[in-house]
Amino acid sequence: MEIVRLSIPDVLRITPRVFADERGMVYESFHQARFEEAVGRKVSFVQDNHSTSVRNVLRGLHYQVRQTQGKLVWVVAGRVFDVAMDPRRSSPRFEQWVGEFPSADNKAQLLVPEGFAHGFLVLSESADVVYKLTEYYAPGQERCVVWNDRALGIARPLLGSPRLSAKDEQGVRFEDAEYFP
Repeated sequence: MEIVRLSIPDVLRITPRVFADERGMVYESFHQARFEEAVGRKVSFVQDNHSTSVRNVLRGLHYQVRQTQGKLVWVVAGRVFDVAMDPRRSSPRFEQWVGEFPSADNKAQLLVPEGFAHGFLVLSESADVVYKLTEYYAPGQERCVVWNDRALGIARPLLGSPRLSAKDEQGVRFEDAEYFP
């Protein structure tokens, strides 16, 4: 697997080795020991999620203020623009974000560290996104930053209006959100 530290070095792009021939392809999407060796620390995942969304669905930015979740995210069908944002006040990268284009074609995975806000925009007709979580979902701890907060300046490749959930429509500006010390 290839590991690339992004402009926020805590966020990693992981690209597995793909074995393809005329019959099709196979790749190892996750291997605990190899993953931990590659990222340089022990990581325990407790929950897997799978979402299916249509074009222009925009999810997030979501994070939990306690029971923080690290996420290993990849796309098994389609293509998305995936964003990780650092809401940790003590971080030198506070309020900075990084965006990547994982897809079923490139097999890229994004490791979003514990405490980071995360979201994605579906760019293909539909997309299936799978993610492993380091902590269980805790609805009372979840926070949502509004998708179009101008102060963050997230440049999403959005054509038209986004399709939002009721929760995402109620997101708050980051300056009004609860974030970490």
